[in-house]
Amino acid sequence: MTSYDAIVLGAGAAGLMCAAVAGQRGKRVLLLDHADQVGKKILISGGGRCNFTNIHTAPDRYISANPHFAKSALARYTAADFIELVDRYGIAHHEKTLGQLFCDGSAKQIVAMLLEECAKGGVDVRCGRPVGDVTHADGKFGVAFGEQAFAAPNLVIATGGPSIPKMGATGFAYELARQFGLRVVEPRPALVPLTLGGGDVLFRDLSGVATPVEARAGKAAFREAALFTHKGLSGPAILQISSYWRHGEPVTIDFLPDAAPGWLLDTKRAKPRTTLASAIALPDRLAQTLAERLALPGELGALTDRKLAEAEAQLARWPFRPNGTEGFAKAEVTVGGISTANLSSQTMMAKSVPGLYAVGEAVDVTGWLGGYNFQWAWASGHAAGQAL
Repeated sequence: MTSYDAIVLGAGAAGLMCAAVAGQRGKRVLLLDHADQVGKKILISGGGRCNFTNIHTAPDRYISANPHFAKSALARYTAADFIELVDRYGIAHHEKTLGQLFCDGSAKQIVAMLLEECAKGGVDVRCGRPVGDVTHADGKFGVAFGEQAFAAPNLVIATGGPSIPKMGATGFAYELARQFGLRVVEPRPALVPLTLGGGDVLFRDLSGVATPVEARAGKAAFREAALFTHKGLSGPAILQISSYWRHGEPVTIDFLPDAAPGWLLDTKRAKPRTTLASAIALPDRLAQTLAERLALPGELGALTDRKLAEAEAQLARWPFRPNGTEGFAKAEVTVGGISTANLSSQTMMAKSVPGLYAVGEAVDVTGWLGGYNFQWAWASGHAAGQAL
């Protein structure tokens, strides 16, 4: 059995960062992954260009049972720190909307950079074998990897969550956590399209239509584009709100978030001969569908002010009742995971099991769409790497 100072399970964003940091601090690190190559989710992210961070990263853009947990790691390894690393490697990048940073070239550059950082720390990277039994005795963790066995006083769970199973994602992190007595906050799909049924089914006929909206669920609200699909609702605003939505709750859409109060009455007075469908400044098919649902045919001039005020109010708070999501198969990340109550926010180490750490998506910390989850991976991986 070969011994190391630390074994990192999972060669995704958080695992690569953790291994690189620990290795460069002089630790002998083994990085294991059952996939045939490292960083598979990094490679497909951002349409292959990797939305690697967000310049507006702040703790309030993360969901967790403990909203304060992420503050320490995020403060000690910031978006600026990762940008400096990217710049050091000469990787050209650009800002898209809302602070999202992408590679000009390819996500492969980010993976190559992280592998080079691991190489600088002498990290032993091994892929393409199943991780078997994980044991703990006499202060040492044992890990079976294919036909081989390894041991170390430190073990890092960096195997992510079950989102995008076609990339090899599993719930292995949760099984491991429970094995060591750690609690798991119920995982559910996040940043995921919502499905519609019942009376909302007819909106599926608008598949392909997109428009800027404000989407709300509970106290959360996001202003971005919504997209109608053949299954329901998607687009950035919907993906964002899906992380906050709970089954059985409504999602309300403001279809005209920039419209001034009373706009429909003003339109009636300015253009009394126009129809409701024509007055709604949205893509034609969507405007027609909404007008049909509001059941106010004819010219605006023939409709009462009260009816038009009610229509305006419904367009600002249109309720949808999703019957579900498209599941982990289409979810970009997972809400829930290894409970932060079990972990040190400074080091990411389990309070009850010295030497056991958890980082990245495996932990109950989930960021907004747009590079926030990568920044949590870098920050949590860095925190654990410094502590190993």
